[in-house]
Amino acid sequence: MTNDALQLGQATPLPASPEEARLDRVPNPHADTDYCARFTAPEFTSLCPVTGQPDFAILVIDYVPDRWLVESKSLKLYLGSFRNHGAFHEDCTVAIGKALAGLLEPRYLRIGGFWYPRGGIPIDVFWQTGAPPTSVWLPDPGVPPYRAR
Repeated sequence: MTNDALQLGQATPLPASPEEARLDRVPNPHADTDYCARFTAPEFTSLCPVTGQPDFAILVIDYVPDRWLVESKSLKLYLGSFRNHGAFHEDCTVAIGKALAGLLEPRYLRIGGFWYPRGGIPIDVFWQTGAPPTSVWLPDPGVPPYRAR
């Protein structure tokens, strides 16, 4: 993939939905090394599929890349495309994890969705591809248990 094919460096509107969004990947210049890359989205939003009210979450995505890295602008646009997308917390979190795992084919990927309360109950959702490589340091997600985050 050439940089011309990427969304990076171009004016790119926010996609209207996750189905319209495009995740880009770039070659990993350190594919011979195990390391953890983390993306944190502290202002993730989607819509409740029942009420249409906004839902808010902190997403923490950790992955150990193999041949590919996710291009961060495309990830930001992809996550932003959920703003008008109606789905339950579990669906949003797991769908994002599966989309990234399918695109990147990482050695390991985990996502934590730390959702603010809906109906008085916070719903936190965690998904991973399997066991992490033993050679990699995976830090704590850094999101405290719910106490009015």
